[in-house]
Amino acid sequence: MKSLVTGVAGFIGSQVAEALLARGDEVIGIDCFTDYYGRSFKEANLAGLQGRRGFRLVEDDLTGMDLAGLLDGVSVVVHEAAQAGVRASWGASFEHYTQNNVLATQRLFEACLKAGVSKVVYASSSSVYGDCDDLPARENSVTRPLSPYGVTKVAVEHLGYLYWKNYGLHTVGMRYFTVYGPRQRPDMAFHRFIRAGLEGGGIRIFGDGLQSRDFTYVSDIVAATLAAADSGHAGGVYNVGGGARISIREVLEMLERLLETRLNVSYEGTVKGDVRHTAADISLAREHFGYEPRVRIEEGLLAEAAWLRTLIG
Repeated sequence: MKSLVTGVAGFIGSQVAEALLARGDEVIGIDCFTDYYGRSFKEANLAGLQGRRGFRLVEDDLTGMDLAGLLDGVSVVVHEAAQAGVRASWGASFEHYTQNNVLATQRLFEACLKAGVSKVVYASSSSVYGDCDDLPARENSVTRPLSPYGVTKVAVEHLGYLYWKNYGLHTVGMRYFTVYGPRQRPDMAFHRFIRAGLEGGGIRIFGDGLQSRDFTYVSDIVAATLAAADSGHAGGVYNVGGGARISIREVLEMLERLLETRLNVSYEGTVKGDVRHTAADISLAREHFGYEPRVRIEEGLLAEAAWLRTLIG
């Protein structure tokens, strides 16, 4: 099978591409290497892909590139490319989010439709829910995002639905819940916490630390994404969570035990766009394609810490 992965140099995209190669697919990867974080991190993410038989990297921008030739013979597209970050999506930066999330997705769907691509699995986010009144959130819960980033992800889901409903494009959306693990972006919480623990730096927490998240290990995300490509229902969206909710304070206490160090933590005011709690009802993903999170938080934190140790040197 021939597959195409957008955002292939990213945290999740690079690992999806590796999993596709491992199952025998030919993989085309696209990435425009936005400057949201350092290119060196993305180059490192690609280390397991570059030079491998069956993999081809294309550096280009979905909003302006010609996709027709690249999609020739492609059966499955996994769309991971996006402008990331809740807190950075306000003000003038919102233009980047509409371009790289909404416009890029619309142009990709158009190209897939014309090329006759069988399935498109795309990344959405738990950010679409905002402060959900009824946890764990279900796929039919009200989507009321609290950040401009979350607004663009709702728009992406609507695009996925309308391209299926009107044109029959087989789209499947994945609402990822706070993904962590090796290759996690340097701006994300666990990366910052573990790096501070290893290097002796300080940790700034926005809020009281009692806010909680449904943290999901990256290998579980990858497994769910590939399973959805095989068995996800057309036009649908699925929660992909880690199976348990834990507070930030509990995470910090756990890291102190795992890293055998005291963390230097300070607490500051809340930030616009941050939700208080997230939790995923994953019963639909379990029913439709057998999703079951397998990596517990302690195991996942240890794996991310081991990766960061090699990165720091």
